[in-house]
Amino acid sequence: MHLPDEQFRAGHIPTELYRQIPPGSDLRTIVIVQEAPRSYVGPIVLVVVKVAGGIAVLLVIAFVVQVIAGAAIAVLSATCGVTYSLNRKSRRRELARGRRKRPSRSQTVRSNNRYRK
Repeated sequence: MHLPDEQFRAGHIPTELYRQIPPGSDLRTIVIVQEAPRSYVGPIVLVVVKVAGGIAVLLVIAFVVQVIAGAAIAVLSATCGVTYSLNRKSRRRELARGRRKRPSRSQTVRSNNRYRK
């Protein structure tokens, strides 16, 4: 019986509580109420909600900035003749240019006398 919970379950009263009991009290009628252990569900849910809210606010801001930029470019192109173009290269094309595919079957090698000198 090392923990206070074990002492309470066994019916023992710790000395710090025993000193607080008024003299002449019947120990059989005393009820000791323990504080419930702390629950961490509330603070964890609060942190998750704050993070999700922050992400949602950032996404809304990014969307609004994108719409404003698109509208500004549309107005400028209609009034001043300013154009804006996006150059989107395919990643597949870049990879295909950098690496050449090896042939699936072996090629015959020509002798040196066939090449020009």
